[in-house]
Amino acid sequence: MIGLGGAIGTGLFLGSGAAISLAGPGVIVAYAACALAAFVIAWALAEMVVVHPAAGSFGAVAQRYLGPLAGFVQRWTYAVIQVIAIGGEVVAAGIYVRFWWPQLPLWLPVVVFSLVLLAVNAAVVHFFGRVEYWLAMIKVVAIVVFVLLGLVLITVGLPRAPATGLANLTAHGGFLPGGLSGLFLALVFVLFSYFGTEAVAVTAAESENPRRDIPRAARRMVVRLVLFYLLAIAIVVTVVPWPELAQGGGLTSSPFVRVLAGAGAPAAATVINFVVLTAALSSANTNIYLTTRMLHSLALDGYAPRWFGRVSRAGVPVNSLALVAGGLALAAGLSVRQDSGAYLVLFGLSSFGALVVWILILLTHWRFRVLRRRAGEPDAPVRLWGAPVTSALVAVFLAAVLVSTAFIDRLDIAWRAGPPFFALLVVAYFAVRRYSVSAAHTESTSDSSLK
Repeated sequence: MIGLGGAIGTGLFLGSGAAISLAGPGVIVAYAACALAAFVIAWALAEMVVVHPAAGSFGAVAQRYLGPLAGFVQRWTYAVIQVIAIGGEVVAAGIYVRFWWPQLPLWLPVVVFSLVLLAVNAAVVHFFGRVEYWLAMIKVVAIVVFVLLGLVLITVGLPRAPATGLANLTAHGGFLPGGLSGLFLALVFVLFSYFGTEAVAVTAAESENPRRDIPRAARRMVVRLVLFYLLAIAIVVTVVPWPELAQGGGLTSSPFVRVLAGAGAPAAATVINFVVLTAALSSANTNIYLTTRMLHSLALDGYAPRWFGRVSRAGVPVNSLALVAGGLALAAGLSVRQDSGAYLVLFGLSSFGALVVWILILLTHWRFRVLRRRAGEPDAPVRLWGAPVTSALVAVFLAAVLVSTAFIDRLDIAWRAGPPFFALLVVAYFAVRRYSVSAAHTESTSDSSLK
C-alpha cells in the first residue's frame, strides 16, 4: 500500500491531463509502454533488495556495486527530487481545493497541508503506516468505482448522459492526433505517474521479512498499477473528447473530475475531487517518508551531516524533516508567484532527477548480476526475467525520454538545472571525501601522540 500510495498521485490524477494534451487517445499506448518499464524497475529492485535489505535501499546497493560516488549521487539526487516532488504534490492538492473555492489563494492550502504532513511524519512509524494505508485505500477503491462507472457510461449511459461508445477514441484528429512525436513527448508525463514504485524497496529495512514481503509487494503493486492506470486512462479518453481534457495544457483540473462533471453527476465530481486530493496528500506523505530514510542513510555513511542521522525515541529520523520543510517552503513561494504554473516547474525539476535515478538503478542491477556471477554466489530468490537485455532496453528508453524533456515547454528547465546540479554533486562528493580523509588522518595522529 505504501508503494501504491507513492505511485498513485498527481502524476495520474493531474499530470495525465498534460499527457493527453500531447498524445490524445494514444496516451493509452504510452501508459502501457511505461507500465513495462515500471515492472522492470520494480523487479530489478526486488532482486537486489532481498539480498541487501539495508537502510538507504538502492542507494546503498549502488554504493556497494557501482562505487561510493554513485551511491552518493544517487541518494542525494533521490532525496532532493523527492523534496521537489513533495512540493509539487502539495501544490496540486491546493489546486484541487480550489475546485470548491476558486478564489482561494493557492499558497494557503499549500501551507496548511505542509504542516499536517510534517506532523504525521514526525510521529512513530506505525502511525505513518496506518495513515498511509488508509489514504492509499481511499484512492484504490475510488479508482475501482470510477472504472465501473466509466464502463456504464460507455456502454449504457446514465440518466443525464447517453452512452458515449468508442467514438471519442478516433474522433477529433484520430487515435494519435499529435502523431508519434506527440506520443513520445507525452511519455515523460506518463512515466511520472509510475515514479514511486521504488518505495517498496526503500521500506525493506523496516520490513519484518524482506525476503518474503518485498517480492510479493512489488508483484502485486505493479499488477494493480497497470490495471488501474490502463483502465482508468482508457475510460477518461473514451468518455470525454480529448480536446476538452487538454484545455489549459491539461493542468487546470483533474481529467477524472471532468469525466464525472460532464456526465451530469456533480455530486460524484465532488467526491472524486476529494479522492484526488487525498491521492496527492498520500503521495506527498509517502515521499516524505522516503526522503527522510534516504537522508538517514547518507548520514550513516558520512555523506550528510550527522545531524540528519539522529532519530527520535520512536526511531523516526525527525531531523531529516528539516530539508523537507525547506522544499515545502519553496513550493509555497512558487505558488504565490506562479499560481498553478508552479506545478509544472516543480514537475520538470523532479522528473529529470527521477529518470537519472531509475537509470542508475538499472546500471546497479547489471553490475549486481556481473559481480555475483563472477564471485560464484547463488542467484537471488527473485530474478528479473530477461536481464540484462530487458534492463538495458529500459535504460535506453528512459534515456530517450530524458532527452525529450528539452523539447517540452516549461520542462526545459530540467536541462538548465539538471546538469549543473549533478556537477555540483560530484564536486560535493570529492569535497566530503577529502574532508573525511583529513579528519580521519587528524584523529589517527592525535591517537598516536596520546600513546
